[in-house]
Amino acid sequence: MKSLAALATAMLAAPVGAQKPPAPAVPNENDAPIAYLLDASSGQVLFERDIDRRFMPASITKVMTTFLAFEWMEEGRIFPEQVYGIRPETFRQWSRKGSTMFLPADARVTVDDLIHGVTTVSANDGAIVLAEGAAGSVEDWVAAMNAKASEIGMANSHFGNPNGWMDEGRTFVTARDLGTLAQAMVTRHPSKYRHFVGASELKYNGIAQRNHDPISGVVRGADGIKTGYTNQAGFGFLGSAQRDGRRLIMVVAGSPGSRERARASRSLIEWGFQEFEGKTLFAPEARIASARVQGGGAPEVGLEAPSGVRISIPKGTNPEVALSLRYEGPLRAPIAQGEQVAELVVAIAGMPEHRVPLVASEEVLDATMLQRVFNAFRSWIT
Repeated sequence: MKSLAALATAMLAAPVGAQKPPAPAVPNENDAPIAYLLDASSGQVLFERDIDRRFMPASITKVMTTFLAFEWMEEGRIFPEQVYGIRPETFRQWSRKGSTMFLPADARVTVDDLIHGVTTVSANDGAIVLAEGAAGSVEDWVAAMNAKASEIGMANSHFGNPNGWMDEGRTFVTARDLGTLAQAMVTRHPSKYRHFVGASELKYNGIAQRNHDPISGVVRGADGIKTGYTNQAGFGFLGSAQRDGRRLIMVVAGSPGSRERARASRSLIEWGFQEFEGKTLFAPEARIASARVQGGGAPEVGLEAPSGVRISIPKGTNPEVALSLRYEGPLRAPIAQGEQVAELVVAIAGMPEHRVPLVASEEVLDATMLQRVFNAFRSWIT
């Protein structure tokens, strides 16, 4: 991998620009006992404080409900134009209970409106009606939430309901897992994310309500995602912003008040943009390396990162970057084009190591009898 490292070093050796303005500091521990900043464009962790500690997410739970709705829309299981009613018992239990979109007892509401209610005004009633309408019951929807969480790698989280209402601790998450969830949402469903997340207000049933997101409209490039608060959980926020091709995802949790949460959220994400700059190591679909293949029609397969390989480095620095390839090899044919088969390990001096998934650049079929003979002869003479 010497060629990879040499290329990385060459690309980082760019002239330093003008003096940057003073950057905000990372939030102090009193404002945000739990804090996490992830560069979604590179996969790098830029800041972390107690990010594997479990906590109750309160209404941030609704991000999982939103993501599951996006996944089911993609699969054709639900559609934005679908209309759901509200069961009488659901109305009795959830009408005006906590944050609400004021669904009436005779509601005939679209999936589109329900998701906007969930993402914009944290509608507890909307989350329940969406769950019941889409899955048939809250229990089945919650089971699907947990299955989806496991699928995307939320290894230390569990959901007990669709809206984050207090449930004696059955619902818990970590900041790291929330970062994983947000990254999956914005990368898998960018158009749905733009349509449903980050609206400044919701007008429904003759009532206008504003979004309480502390960064959208305040931080340049900010576009969501979700606040949360209960007496037990304190104040938390999962947020994101995009500037100049870089998307940052942040979590603050356990803040003692909404003012502290807002201050911590804004300072953390501004710090990330002002203290780091992005560099491209490999363009999308560029051949990065190759891996040996056993039993295939070709002896090796090219490796690429579909979205390219980007890194964030502290501004004004030229750190040493080491790149290495990881896969269990040799790989066994057949291999499908686009199949994830390896990882590129990126180690930047002074920063946590991170890994970028690599996929096969081309298809490799099982070797024919003649190709097997040729491969055996080639291995004998080399």
